[in-house]
Amino acid sequence: MPSDVLDISAAPTALSLEDDTLRSPPDSDVQRGGKGVRFWIILAALLLSTFLAVLEAYAVSTALPTIVADLRADQFVWVANAYGIASSALLPLSGGLSEAFGRRSVVIGSVALYAAGSALSGAAQNMNMLIAARAVQGAGAGGIYALTQIILSDLVTLQERGAYNGSFGLIWALGGSLGPLVGGALSHHTTWRWLFYLNIPACALVAFFMVLFLRLSKPSSMRRSEVFARIDIIGNLLIIGSTCSIVIGLTWGGVEFAWVSAHVLVPLCVGIVGIVAFLAYEWLYCLYPVVPLYLLSNRTSLSGYIQIALSSIINITLLYFLPVYYQACKDASPTASGVDLFGLCFSSGPMAVLAGASVALTKRYRPQLWLAWCLIIAGLVLISRTTEVTARAASIGYQIPIGVGIGIIFSAVYFPVLAPLPITSNAPALSFLIYLRTFSQIWGVTVGGALLQNELKRRLPASIKTVVLGVDNIAYAVVPVIRTLPQPLKDTVREAFAAALVPIWRMLIGVAAVGLLVSLPMKSLPLHTMKDESWGMQDASKRDE
Repeated sequence: MPSDVLDISAAPTALSLEDDTLRSPPDSDVQRGGKGVRFWIILAALLLSTFLAVLEAYAVSTALPTIVADLRADQFVWVANAYGIASSALLPLSGGLSEAFGRRSVVIGSVALYAAGSALSGAAQNMNMLIAARAVQGAGAGGIYALTQIILSDLVTLQERGAYNGSFGLIWALGGSLGPLVGGALSHHTTWRWLFYLNIPACALVAFFMVLFLRLSKPSSMRRSEVFARIDIIGNLLIIGSTCSIVIGLTWGGVEFAWVSAHVLVPLCVGIVGIVAFLAYEWLYCLYPVVPLYLLSNRTSLSGYIQIALSSIINITLLYFLPVYYQACKDASPTASGVDLFGLCFSSGPMAVLAGASVALTKRYRPQLWLAWCLIIAGLVLISRTTEVTARAASIGYQIPIGVGIGIIFSAVYFPVLAPLPITSNAPALSFLIYLRTFSQIWGVTVGGALLQNELKRRLPASIKTVVLGVDNIAYAVVPVIRTLPQPLKDTVREAFAAALVPIWRMLIGVAAVGLLVSLPMKSLPLHTMKDESWGMQDASKRDE
């Protein structure tokens, strides 16, 4: 494993770290200052924009069967993946743009792009148009994900951040919990199009407050050549192309083409080679790399990055495939299947707040993360034992330890990532963190979807397969008709769905076990007590940015 001592020739600012004990400097060393009204308005705008982006990512899960049926199309995975690809692939670019052009202009542009994608998604007349619109919406969401965290890091110190991380963790939990419920309710009682249209006035409100109140300092003006160098066009093209190529291979694998076919292997290999080329270019040749080598040169930051990726895979996979379980095995409507995620979603929010507060109070983050992984493993073992006859209350209860663990990780994982790094690294460090968090979700949805499809092809009765003959998305095509099936065929199909989901739950147990193992080498390091004043909040009278 890499050490936790930074190479001062690689990092923008040298930082002295202690290896074994986590000590807080004297209070006189901590910058203190009251937070004015403008700070809280900015924070509210950041939280609302994050909530909108997260809500949309999760709301589609319960609305997807209705959308697929209404547009009379398959390729259902791309509705989620187009959003995920765009938001993850453009995340590193968002960090570079914010360094070159300032935080304010990039975050407001991201909100505008998100609103435009929402309008196009609501107006989609076919699946191809919806997928393209979701890509536009995802591009805006990627900018929102990255810039809200970067701006927060500019406004508060890492030592102060515990409470604020809890607020953002709560927002992610609320978005994840209300998303499936809202998506199911709108698709069941009105029309799924309002799932997208309702974003437009909310985005307008966010943009209004950002234009009015978000005034941040900006480093001295740069030459145009330096601006374009900071954007790292070559690196961004490599990571965008590689991300898209990998997701294409994952989406086709086992669903449209065999995993060993050229249609799957070629894009996967091209994507992997592209990521290797991206890292080589970033670390050897690029003057302003999107992912500097020093971000991964210490084992504590590296552990944090891996943990956020693995926990995101677990979270998104459960949010997408638990509704399939409830709709297929419990005759739940889209709305009811969202309610059935109560144990997972409504336990993660409060724990995100408590985890952030505990880090702020104790100045420690390792015990919380170790506990989180143990709880996730325990909950997944219980979920893997559910069948079509498991009591609904029991299955909801099994979600609670997972939700508690996810909430802790989403709130506390920022600290091992940022503690070993200089404060001037906030933008690239957080952009890469959010990139991994988003990109890994694509793996969860895609691999989970492939496992479910392949298992259902093997387990469903032949009489059901003929109903969806020629349709790739067997799961979402069969779910709406299960409640109309006669007995004993109905129970047979339910049993097939419950059994087909078990490999997904077992895969997640393995992912969580890896998460626990990679969390063990983290070191206990001090939390920064300084901010990067180059990007601090301006006086209202100034207009640098």
